[in-house]
Amino acid sequence: MSQLHTSHSFDHCFDHWQHPQVRDLAWLLEAPDLLHLEDVRRPSLTELGLTERQARQRFIALLENSPEQLASAFGDVSKQPLGLYHEKLWQLLLSSAPGTRLLANNLPIIDNRRTLGELDLIYSCRESGLPIHLEVTAKYYLGLSNGPGAADDHARWIGPDCKDSLAIKSSHLQQHQLPITHTTQARDALARHLGICPPGQVSQRLAMPGVLFYPLTGNLPAPRHTNPQHLKGRWLHWCNWEEFIERFPAGMRGARLNKPYWLAPPPQHNLAPLAQLKHQLSSHFSVDTTPVQLALRYPDGYPGGIPHNWLRVFIVNDTWPQQIPLPPQSKGV
Repeated sequence: MSQLHTSHSFDHCFDHWQHPQVRDLAWLLEAPDLLHLEDVRRPSLTELGLTERQARQRFIALLENSPEQLASAFGDVSKQPLGLYHEKLWQLLLSSAPGTRLLANNLPIIDNRRTLGELDLIYSCRESGLPIHLEVTAKYYLGLSNGPGAADDHARWIGPDCKDSLAIKSSHLQQHQLPITHTTQARDALARHLGICPPGQVSQRLAMPGVLFYPLTGNLPAPRHTNPQHLKGRWLHWCNWEEFIERFPAGMRGARLNKPYWLAPPPQHNLAPLAQLKHQLSSHFSVDTTPVQLALRYPDGYPGGIPHNWLRVFIVNDTWPQQIPLPPQSKGV
């Protein structure tokens, strides 16, 4: 089994932070996006005023030492969907980073009492003051060796619940979520709620971190137009677990990831031996068919030539996928 890792090394970014939201924010600042869309990138570290690593460390340390601010910003995280949690991370980041100011979130776009959609986040850089629209989404897709379209088609990459796909998401982004910013109704909403009517088109950003999970066997290529630096993992059926773990060195440990904590890997003190993970998985799949995401960590100093110590894995039941979402009728990227 060849190793699948990104060239990014995140160990230095979050491993010594303890608060879960702080770890996820540290991860978010460094994590690459899945899609590579022309002229629509995420807010840069320069925009955020966090270009220098020391500045990022100071910024994160301030949050680590302000648990009351985090509690106020997030509330009861355990009951929040991943999408809402990810949005709140960006709200906190844009409102507290030295280079940006959060102007609005979830701004509704309405036409004759009919809601056309909403803008996730509106922020400005402190130097220019001009409004910028940011769409945010965190996505996790499993690739199918056999499926609709060519080997690099977005429709081959589906969500663990089999209801979503990279094709559906990329099409929705390009045909609805991003274009709506340039409508008259969006300009009216900005003027009505923020008191601003920006000249010309509003600048746009897209933040779409996540992981693409490649099948355990075969050589499925990356989907077209994805970021070459995207985070990669493996997926396998539960029946292949024993064969899978035989290839790992002694001392390999890991943990199950529960939503919404799918961003940064867990602290090392939460990790368990693979034998304990096997017991947890066996109990789960004896009564449930829901896929399970794991974060596995190689032993420190393991001489495997890997760029960093973490490997993401999705374990699915032996009949997965129960269905494959139909590709959107209009062509995505």
